[in-house]
Amino acid sequence: MSNNDISDLSQCPIVIRGLRKTFLDFWRRPTVEAVKGLDLTVRRGEVYGFLGPNGSGKSTTIKMILGLLRPTAGTIRVLGEAPDSVKAKRKIGYLPEISHLHPFLTPRETLMYYADLFGMPKREAKRRVAELIDMVDLAAAADRAVGGFSKGMARRVGVAQALINAPELLILDEPTSGLDPIGTREVKDLVRMLAQGGVTVLMTSHLLADVEDVCDRVAIVSHGVLQAEGTIGELLRQPDVVRFGVEGLDDESAAKLREMIERHVGHPVTQDYPAISLEAFFLQVVAKEGKTREFKLAPYLERSDK
Repeated sequence: MSNNDISDLSQCPIVIRGLRKTFLDFWRRPTVEAVKGLDLTVRRGEVYGFLGPNGSGKSTTIKMILGLLRPTAGTIRVLGEAPDSVKAKRKIGYLPEISHLHPFLTPRETLMYYADLFGMPKREAKRRVAELIDMVDLAAAADRAVGGFSKGMARRVGVAQALINAPELLILDEPTSGLDPIGTREVKDLVRMLAQGGVTVLMTSHLLADVEDVCDRVAIVSHGVLQAEGTIGELLRQPDVVRFGVEGLDDESAAKLREMIERHVGHPVTQDYPAISLEAFFLQVVAKEGKTREFKLAPYLERSDK
């Protein structure tokens, strides 16, 4: 389905049409055209992967979605509003690639600070902060200064602050950066859980396996131009290759079956043995020691202004 096939664009959290951004030098002369006529539509409740190499225009596009940069041309609607709308910003959560946390504040103090920025009543803020601290598994370190945290622990605080306002739209820039395999899996499970709860997620990552695991659709940009867009299945399927999975065959039976197929198609066929990913194997091993956790849909998803 193309961007233009959606019947009611007003219901889509992000709608971008003809977006362009040209940076100018001191003398107002064009220097770099970072985004060139970009069209994107992100649907409600989906996890949308926004991919591209360094310098492709991803960060510039995200800054325009957040209202931090003004487009040179084109239109952006975020939750039905202009990107600089305060009404829209109250419903957006953002995790930047690098979280700049105050080193002398604890996770609890950090989250209370962000709750105060959103004007959240103190009682509600305390409840939500406690839920988020538990969710990101920082209860044991909730009252330690974040300046002594590892990168992975600091990333957990960043994830929690992005969720403090129970956003309708969550923008994640490299969300698993610095996390170990268990933390990475937990963040991916959290992203899927949020989407099931109706949160729309726009996610960028250079870890393509993470994107493949959690995203409903992906867009790939290069040099400011949309090069490909679709579901993971649509983009990765090899239409001229069919793979069968058959359990319980020994090597001799498998060889006879392969020979029969070769006679039918008239050319050699490959035979291999399916394998799970290293991540899946790692998690199976550590799960035996009870190291992994399962997220549950928490009350913090209930927005107070709904």
